[in-house]
Amino acid sequence: GDSPFVCEIQVLKSFFEKSRIGPSDLLLAAAYVYDAQYNRNIPFETSPQAVRLYYLYNHWITQAATYFFIFVDLSLAVFEEPAVYALPFLATALVEVLCLLVFFGRLVHFAKVTPRNVFWKDTKNICLMIVILMTLIDLIIYGALKISDINSVRWSRFLRPIFLINFAESRQIRRVFRSIRNTLPEITYVFLLFMFSVLMFSLMALKLFGHRNLQTMEGAPYFTNYLDIVFDMYVLVTTANSPDVMMPAFDFSWWYSLFFITYVVINTYLFMSVFLAVVYNNYRKHLKNEIRQLAYMKRHKMVEAFNILKVQEGTEFVIKEAQWKQLVRLVAPDISTSHRELLLRVSDEEQKGYVDKKSFVRLADLLNIQVIAVKIQSHPLERWLPRVYNSAGSLFVRRMVQHKGFVWAFDVIILINAIFIALDEENPLISYAEWVFLSLYLLEILLKLYTYEPRMFFAKTQFWNWFDTSIIIAALIATILNASLKSTSQYNSQQVLDIVFILRVLRLIRIVDSIQR
Repeated sequence: GDSPFVCEIQVLKSFFEKSRIGPSDLLLAAAYVYDAQYNRNIPFETSPQAVRLYYLYNHWITQAATYFFIFVDLSLAVFEEPAVYALPFLATALVEVLCLLVFFGRLVHFAKVTPRNVFWKDTKNICLMIVILMTLIDLIIYGALKISDINSVRWSRFLRPIFLINFAESRQIRRVFRSIRNTLPEITYVFLLFMFSVLMFSLMALKLFGHRNLQTMEGAPYFTNYLDIVFDMYVLVTTANSPDVMMPAFDFSWWYSLFFITYVVINTYLFMSVFLAVVYNNYRKHLKNEIRQLAYMKRHKMVEAFNILKVQEGTEFVIKEAQWKQLVRLVAPDISTSHRELLLRVSDEEQKGYVDKKSFVRLADLLNIQVIAVKIQSHPLERWLPRVYNSAGSLFVRRMVQHKGFVWAFDVIILINAIFIALDEENPLISYAEWVFLSLYLLEILLKLYTYEPRMFFAKTQFWNWFDTSIIIAALIATILNASLKSTSQYNSQQVLDIVFILRVLRLIRIVDSIQR
């Protein structure tokens, strides 16, 4: 949908003439709410022109264009020499220059909306400018050498991922990198202990086996070089060379296997478990800190928006209902009137005609909640045959379908079907059983369609209903086709048979829905 900056100021003119809050104030407040809604933390100028430029900067079209050119820039490596399908240097160079121009324009746009001192203190912006300059220099040098038939290498290619990380839109990627970077010190301590253990066991292995003149299966000396021992013991942690690495020692004396068993228990199971726990706990801790900071910044943005629109009502500051509605229209122009009224009722539970600070701060979270409007309709059979559909027998069938036992019964049928699928297809009993299972699955769908309103049953959010119906209908068609072809003497369609087998296995995926429940 359109971003909030796409609005008709003329429509709001009469409203603002009656209020001390002007259109520019409302746009600024909407910008803060918009940032809070999407967890943006970009400092921007508050002048009307800068605010409009900021809306344009965050418009989905400009963001999509930026991502597109980043993707194109990263994809150039596939078509630049050396490549399987290499394009002429001039073609890739022109595309890269176009990408750099877009990146530079995006950077200039960002400089227009942020305070100058903030822009030049941000290392991300400085890094982007340096990368653009270095890429241009490399492009010019490579082009000049190419014209002179001198072989050279594009050394600036490895800098291209920086565009993906350092633009303001990539805050999620930077957040992950920050969490990883903050986790590294704690991981380093465990890794050093692990390496110390490997080095100590390697030294013990050298002293135990180095002077016994043992040989590997290839006839090479066994455990006589310390660096080779360290490498073999490190690989043993992954069990990639187990049990080969210990066989010469085991052949000499089975007691030496205890040395390797102890090593595997300590380093593979103990240290790797500790390492994984440290990584998980520290990454989780730093990610929580990031989320806590995001929550603080979101509240700060909402308070800024509240301070712009607030008016005094008695002893407290509030936002009038009319101004609140205008703000929501700017921030979320695509939501329906009923959705907007629902948000207002949540924010103004007592219907006082205004929204207080505590309720207003929650608006960003409320806007992120997906609201699905469902129009409850009666079943077509209830409209066409009300007496039959509401009879005692019909009610019994519908209650049976809605009961958990109905779901469990068909889960058991699916498991039995899995056993039959694993059995020999050539057995006539197994072949006939497939028709029984198909009939049961079709009966299940028909009973559900009889019980639940069809449009609700096949709603957009009902993935498993669509999946079940599609797979069963496809399996029915494929099974009928397979049986028809088998009846002819020229049957040799292995492809149809393969499709039937695949569809039978896919039916088993339905059990996942029950596991989720």
